[in-house]
Amino acid sequence: MTNKNLHEDTSCPVDQDVLDESTENVLDEGDQNSKNGFSEFNFSEELIQTISNQGYSSPTPIQKAAIPELLLGRDLVGQAQTGTGKTAAFALPILERLKKNVGHPQVLVLAPTRELAMQVAESFRTYSAGHPHFKVLAIYGGSDFRNQINTLRRGVDVVVGTPGRVMDHMRQKTLNTSHLSCLVLDEADEMLRMGFIDDVEWILEQLPEERQLVLFSATMPSEIRRLSKKYLNSPAEITIKATELKERLIRQRYISVQNIYKVNALQRVLEAVSEEGVIIFARTKAITIVVAEKLESYGYNVAVLNGDIPQNQRERTVERLRQGSINILVATDVAARGLDVDRIGLVINYDMPFDREAYVHRIGRTGRAGRNGEAILFVNPRERSFLSNLERAVGQPIEKMDIPDNELINSNRIQKLKEKLIKAASTERENPEESDILDTLITNVEKELDIDPKDLTLAALNLAVGFNPLLENGSEDWIRQSAQRNTRNDRRDNKFKQRRRGDFDNNRLEDEMDRFRVEVGHRDRVKPGNLVGAIANEAGLKGRSIGRIRIFENYSLVDLPKQMPDNVFQALKKVKVMNRELQINRAD
Repeated sequence: MTNKNLHEDTSCPVDQDVLDESTENVLDEGDQNSKNGFSEFNFSEELIQTISNQGYSSPTPIQKAAIPELLLGRDLVGQAQTGTGKTAAFALPILERLKKNVGHPQVLVLAPTRELAMQVAESFRTYSAGHPHFKVLAIYGGSDFRNQINTLRRGVDVVVGTPGRVMDHMRQKTLNTSHLSCLVLDEADEMLRMGFIDDVEWILEQLPEERQLVLFSATMPSEIRRLSKKYLNSPAEITIKATELKERLIRQRYISVQNIYKVNALQRVLEAVSEEGVIIFARTKAITIVVAEKLESYGYNVAVLNGDIPQNQRERTVERLRQGSINILVATDVAARGLDVDRIGLVINYDMPFDREAYVHRIGRTGRAGRNGEAILFVNPRERSFLSNLERAVGQPIEKMDIPDNELINSNRIQKLKEKLIKAASTERENPEESDILDTLITNVEKELDIDPKDLTLAALNLAVGFNPLLENGSEDWIRQSAQRNTRNDRRDNKFKQRRRGDFDNNRLEDEMDRFRVEVGHRDRVKPGNLVGAIANEAGLKGRSIGRIRIFENYSLVDLPKQMPDNVFQALKKVKVMNRELQINRAD
């Protein structure tokens, strides 16, 4: 079995070098000497077998540092970027320490978003394949509350949830926390940024005094440091220090497309972008099959990789992809973990990944061995708001891409045909006798048909092209409609972003606006919506009349319409936001 790390591959453009700045663990993620595998942690045979079945045999640095501490029951603070394998770093030792037949939740994992909660819960299920009685439940807003209550009553071992929904269950006594032995705060800085820290502290206050507390965060702002000092008991500290990669080998783009047109867009992207190996990521096993069957009907050589594929067949499929006998693989996240094929030139996220780690893992399948790669993300209109999270994960913008139109596809087809013709004309057959036979055949056909050599060449090209049309002439109405819809969405999003957080690259004040300073900021946990609501209500303005808002640590800047009446201005001075007066004044 090939040596794999149980994490998102480090060849993707994300900062992942390792250095412990503080105390206990000085690590280098590039260190290739850790080849002892997961057996060094004395995991049970069932867990080792599950890990092996997934194709992994080498822990990442954060796993190597964190797992022994967590197995000892110590509290832990881990500073780790997305893509370093932190989920397995806490999930594996938690699984190993779970007691059997407790009947109540033993572990609670708090995550900032429902997408991350679902992803973490799915990881627990994957790693617990050798523990048939283990049960995990993801709880988050927007899903049926009664179904969650029923599942909790039947008994679960691990609960993964968002702070708000966890609080709801705790207040209604439907989540029993009396048997909790471990709490994990995943992406704590994101919970701070989203305003959940007060909720997190409330949850911490309700838990048993004797419990293990694990905190993971990509950054360590002062509020997170305060939280760790207040609630954690002599924690082990592990820091994964980010350093900038010298080269970003993966070009990342997104296409905004409605779900009903995704297959059409996929076919056009495959024609217009790459002839190298392609991996298409889908969210479920069922979608992998539907997409693969559709591509086969278009004439593509495609294979499927999902959780239903046996390990031996999985290995054969990957080898066929590596050798080039298949060019396209449609896969789920779990099935493609650790997949290492240098010739992958394009990754297509057919479905938006649940969280940032999943995205980093996916795009890490391309741009390998020093080669350039490309990643394209399909985004439906409801998912556009998640783009900024993915951009933060990779530290760079994800470019917008138009759906390839007929003109681009036809130009690409003709260019490919030209390249094949040039290659054929400049390549001799290995067997000279066969070349002589073909030459004789051409001469005989010319004489038999009394045909011009140019016409015979054209006939040979027709034979090579086949019966399918050379040019794409299908309707482009759906592409134009999508473009128009995207333009409207872009205008709306840009206006929304400018109003909420300001244009940080351009400090220009609109002619019809004046800029004001208010004495509330990040320290007060104020958000743009708080300011918009308070000012709009007091000044009698519509929310869209309020311009850019920029929030700093101790104050904020707000653009408001010129010639605002003095009585309104005076009234705004006394308006309170987050229990603090605005004390509004004109900004210098």
